[in-house]
Amino acid sequence: MSEPRLSLAELKTQVAAAGGAPVVAILHAQVLARTARATREQKPYFDLELGDGGAHLRFKIWSNHPFYSACASLEPGKFIEGEGEFAGHGTYGPEIRSLRCRELTDDEREELLLGSPERRVRLDHDFADIVRLMESIADPRLRAVGGLFLERFEDRFRRAAAARSYHHARRGGLVEHVAQMMRAADVLCVVYAQLNRDLVISGVLFHDCGKLWECCPSEQAFAIERTESGELLGHINIGFELVNRLWSDLRENGTFTPWQALTPKSDLVRQHLLHLIASHHGEMQFGSPVVPKTPEAMLLHYIDNLDARLEMLSGAYASAPELAPGIFDRVAPLTSPVVQPLPSWRAEV
Repeated sequence: MSEPRLSLAELKTQVAAAGGAPVVAILHAQVLARTARATREQKPYFDLELGDGGAHLRFKIWSNHPFYSACASLEPGKFIEGEGEFAGHGTYGPEIRSLRCRELTDDEREELLLGSPERRVRLDHDFADIVRLMESIADPRLRAVGGLFLERFEDRFRRAAAARSYHHARRGGLVEHVAQMMRAADVLCVVYAQLNRDLVISGVLFHDCGKLWECCPSEQAFAIERTESGELLGHINIGFELVNRLWSDLRENGTFTPWQALTPKSDLVRQHLLHLIASHHGEMQFGSPVVPKTPEAMLLHYIDNLDARLEMLSGAYASAPELAPGIFDRVAPLTSPVVQPLPSWRAEV
C-alpha cells in the first residue's frame, strides 16, 4: 500500500500533531534552495528548502545523515518527489529521518505548479470576485485603468505573492490577499457611506501592484526570487510608475477624451489613487512615503493590516507548537502566543 501524498502544509500539521512519532509520506515539491554550510566547529551540512506553492519548509541535512550524499545532487529549481519518514521536535518543525527522491515528470510538474484542485477553484473564485468588483466601479476612469491592468498583467498577477514572508507569501498569494480585501472594502463602504467606494476598490487593486515585480515567481517556479527593480525601487515606487504609465496610455489612445469635462477632474482622481498606494503601510517608518491623509487611504491601510494579521493568526494555528491546550507558541511577527478562537454557537439538534 503506497504512502499518502501530503502537501508541505499537511506534513507540517501532521508532524506537529504526532508529537515526535514518525510520519511516513510522499511529497511533491520544488527545491527552492540547497546551500552547503558548516557549523562553528566546521561540521558540514546542507540547508535544504522545499516549496509547493502552499508552504515552504527548511531542513538541515547533516553530514552523517543517510540523505546527505543524495542531497548534494538536488539543484535549486528541480521538481522532485520525496518519499520518506519525517518527525518533529519542539519549535523546529519537521525533520527528515529518511528520504528517497526522483525528479517529477513534465505532467507532474505542471500539476504541482497549478496547485491542488481545491486551491485552483479558490483562486479562480478570488480572481472572478476581483473582476466583478472592478467592473462594478461607476467612475469610468478608475474602471478603465483597473481593466487595463487586469488585461495586461493577469498572468503575472495570478502568480505573484503578497509578501516574502509572514502573510500570503506564496504563488497566487496576492490574488488571495486582494480579493479578501476587496470583499471587506465592499461591505465597509456600505457601512461608511461617505467613502468614495470607487476609489477604495481601485486602491485595493493597485496598493500592492508593484509586487508583480518585487514578489513574483517565474512561470516555472515557486521561489520568490529577488529582482533588481524590486530591490532598488520597492513595490510602492513600482506601483506609482505602473499606474502613471497605464493612465498615460489611456490618455494617449483617446480613452479619456470623452471624460475631459467629468468632475472631479481626471488628474485629481489619479493623484488620490496614487496617495492610496503611497500611504497604505500607514506610517513612514514602515515604508510609506506619506501617512494616510484621506478617509479612503485610512480605510485601505486598516483593511490591508487586518487581512495580513488574520492570515498570520491562521498560519500560527496551523503550524505553531501547542504550549498548552489551546495555546500556541508565538510566531513572527506576532508579539505573543495565540489562543484558540471561540467556536461559533450552534443550537443543539
